[in-house]
Amino acid sequence: MLNEKLIYKTDVVVVGAGNAAMSAAIAARENGANVIVLEKAPETQKGGNTTYTHGSIRFAYNGVEDLKEIMPDLTPEEIEMSDFGTYPEEEFFDDMCRVTDYRTNPELASLLTSKSFETMKWLKDHKVRFVPIYGRQAFKVDGKFKFWGGMIVESAGGGPGLVESLHNEAKKLGVQVLFNAMATELIHDDDGVHGVIFKHNGKTTEVHAKSVILASGGFHANQEMRTRYLGPKWDLAHARGSRFNTGEGIKMALDIGALPYGNWSGAHSVGGDRYLPDFTEGFQRLSYPFGIMVNAEGKRFVDEGADFRNYTYAKYGKIILEQTGQFAWQIFDQKVSRLLRDEYKVKQVTKVKANTLEELAEKLDGVNPEGFLEEVKRYNASVAQDIPFNPNIKDGRCTEGLEVKKSNWANTIDEGPFEAYGVTCGITFTFGGLKINTQSEVQDILSQSIPGLFAAGELVGGLFYFNYPGGAGLMAGSVFGKIAGEHAARFVKQLEEIKA
Repeated sequence: MLNEKLIYKTDVVVVGAGNAAMSAAIAARENGANVIVLEKAPETQKGGNTTYTHGSIRFAYNGVEDLKEIMPDLTPEEIEMSDFGTYPEEEFFDDMCRVTDYRTNPELASLLTSKSFETMKWLKDHKVRFVPIYGRQAFKVDGKFKFWGGMIVESAGGGPGLVESLHNEAKKLGVQVLFNAMATELIHDDDGVHGVIFKHNGKTTEVHAKSVILASGGFHANQEMRTRYLGPKWDLAHARGSRFNTGEGIKMALDIGALPYGNWSGAHSVGGDRYLPDFTEGFQRLSYPFGIMVNAEGKRFVDEGADFRNYTYAKYGKIILEQTGQFAWQIFDQKVSRLLRDEYKVKQVTKVKANTLEELAEKLDGVNPEGFLEEVKRYNASVAQDIPFNPNIKDGRCTEGLEVKKSNWANTIDEGPFEAYGVTCGITFTFGGLKINTQSEVQDILSQSIPGLFAAGELVGGLFYFNYPGGAGLMAGSVFGKIAGEHAARFVKQLEEIKA
């Protein structure tokens, strides 16, 4: 409630208003706490990075019966035409370990994977609707869609749909959301955290609370922090997602002694359009496993088919950033053009097309034509054409004898017309952040919980290193957001019992 001094009072205050934040707000509210959410952005741009996602989310499941619990309106026809497979907890955990070079915090990763299915059911119970990802996660072979890469559903309406569903549910439950409310400082003393100082429509204001949940994202939109922590050239990366994720939540916690944790020099970085402005949608170009990528010298520099796109796309942007001029070109011929994702068909795209490779070489801006033609010649000669091409599995159709191998989905580039797409590095979110325990309590530099302070979402460190499995970010936000909300509400009750 607002008094004359512009001071709010509540049980729990949540900083941020994306997936993790709103999951925390809903969980705290349904556990009996009064909740205020502080959203830095105006209402029309609410939701942080969640709004900019496709809403794809990764979770463990044991078959179609589990999926019917998540998607009760899944039709018999959809079930019949789809091979959804299985994705048990053990495989999800193994993927978390494998793609992070076994650096992921095992306790947090275990919690993420073991709680993923029940959290999906909880989201569904809170009016979030999920649908199969037919367009991006399955190709139709012999009349049946086969899903791959451990990620099969997305929220209806994508990221914006997920944000709207969570905000609508929070509103029904009585959660108050303040927009244009930028948190600047934690109110704290030796007994813990007691609220937040924030600017509401430019006016410095306070909210006094019994517990605080930080869920305001990382620092991907802060060029100074990117360069300081990620290193040289990261100020040149294209910033994707929300322009409001500039690291204040992390800095506020560090200022009161929170422990920095995780891969502070790492980030989710993808390949996307070379010239699109920052914070615009339609950036990603993720069909690279079916073609080749070349740099300014005309050389391939990465194994485009090392694994399913879900397991490589978040690290290949960094490799593009390391190339001369921080760009590359993705090359496809007509054998695979039908497989290109819808993002290649938008109007805002850096694309050239040619009937011959020689003509294409002259159109690749910034690329050495002779080097490119020689590279394609070597590549075509190396493809193991006796192995069948299959986009739904790691088909083993590889190259032989090249310094940079292509492990799967290798096709010769020889059937025109040819298409090429200019790409650069885009940063989506940062991996370093605050250390939490399994109750989502923020830890201090002595590895003790800071009373009353919880965290969830992208500002939590320790889950992702170097890379991440696609869809695991949203799942982590939901899992740890729910945990943070539950434990923040429990902390409030404990304080009230002590006072009583």
